[in-house]
Amino acid sequence: MTTSSIRQNSTKAWLIASRPKTLSGAAVPVLIGLAQAYTDSKQYQGDCFSWTAAAICMIFALLMQIDANLINDFFDYTKGTDDNKTRLGPPRACAQGWVSPRAMKHAIAMTTCLACACGLPLVFFGGLEMILVGVVCVVFCFLYTTHLSYIGLGDLLVVIFFGIVPVCITYYIQLHTCTWQVFIGSLACGIAIDALLLVNNFRDRFTDRTAGKNTLAVKLGERKTLQLYLATGCTAFLMGCTYWAGGHPMAFLFPFAYLALHILTYTNIARIRRGKELNVCLGQTARNILVYGLTVTIGLLL
Repeated sequence: MTTSSIRQNSTKAWLIASRPKTLSGAAVPVLIGLAQAYTDSKQYQGDCFSWTAAAICMIFALLMQIDANLINDFFDYTKGTDDNKTRLGPPRACAQGWVSPRAMKHAIAMTTCLACACGLPLVFFGGLEMILVGVVCVVFCFLYTTHLSYIGLGDLLVVIFFGIVPVCITYYIQLHTCTWQVFIGSLACGIAIDALLLVNNFRDRFTDRTAGKNTLAVKLGERKTLQLYLATGCTAFLMGCTYWAGGHPMAFLFPFAYLALHILTYTNIARIRRGKELNVCLGQTARNILVYGLTVTIGLLL
């Protein structure tokens, strides 16, 4: 089926709108938080690790990622940021007419409610403070697309909500504490995942500037954004020394495979520099993030 033959509001249209390839970015921090919690739980008497809570954390993270994707699709369309004539990234559902704006609004409301309902049982594992965490996640899910990404704060939010919050909260739900090693590991995770936003905004830096979207790539310019992209992978890898200090050297050494892939992707971005061909580098960066998450997780569990 070609994209031009997609029926409006069809299953195919909703699958595209949900952007399944982005779900690894939501799964990776939860995996790392769970791996750290599972390993550290062996220090306690009895079985204190809850597989039920682990499953709920993962489901909530995936639903919130889908919700964020739908919100981004709808509001970028209504703001005029997604222009079919100038867009360099993958086509978006509302802009292409595959999903009607009215249906998208209903889907956003349903997905938000579903994520909250699925996440609510975490109160029984992590306490009433989990309600506040959930509210903050939902609020910033909307603020990111509607306002904060337009003033260059998107990268900060990625570090917070794809690093610090999911890793630390996932760990806290299991063991009701959080160590400095977990916090450093969460920062490393968020920095690694931010590479995806950096290459996306690097590709769109010219159209974003025209649309008044002042991302970090627009503010820094080409050379400094490239340097920052390289630095994210190197920094995330080096911060993994915290795992070695915590008695898990393989969680530091295994991600060397990620670092090698990240540097290779950087050279591709520096070579291509602009245009739709950078979408290949976007896919490579998503792959690198998955490799990072899996190597850290496996290293922690060994």
